[in-house]
Amino acid sequence: MGKEIERKYLVRDASVVHGRDGQRVSQGYIPGREHAAARIRIKNGKGFITLKGGTGILRSEFEYEIPSGDAEQILEHFCEKPFIEKTRYEIEHSGMVWEVDVFHGDNAGLVVAEVELERKDQEVVLPPWLGDEVSHDRRYGNASLAVNPYKNWK
Repeated sequence: MGKEIERKYLVRDASVVHGRDGQRVSQGYIPGREHAAARIRIKNGKGFITLKGGTGILRSEFEYEIPSGDAEQILEHFCEKPFIEKTRYEIEHSGMVWEVDVFHGDNAGLVVAEVELERKDQEVVLPPWLGDEVSHDRRYGNASLAVNPYKNWK
């Protein structure tokens, strides 16, 4: 079974992405069960289907590349709207790769960083541009942001 161990933080200094190349990401979610998500993503012209389940920093995850045309059709016909729109940047810090997501559309103004771990108890050296950890706050999950976008939080 595929597993993902991930910690997520707010980014307090978004200038960390200035001058860097990012990848535009569009993704949608197929309605399903609580604590489980079926996601369709188009990233750099490639399509992916991902199944995730569980809560907290350790979750089951299965991701497979699919034809981009299929991903576009599934997004259009099976996924709830609005879609998640973001630009993803990869930034190395202390031997780890951080994925920094700058959200657009209904989630504009939100910037989060995630790091994948090999173990739940793995030591993480936090970059100085991070803010509060939100790993256990479900509102910051992309599936939650698709249903309750950041613009509605204020």
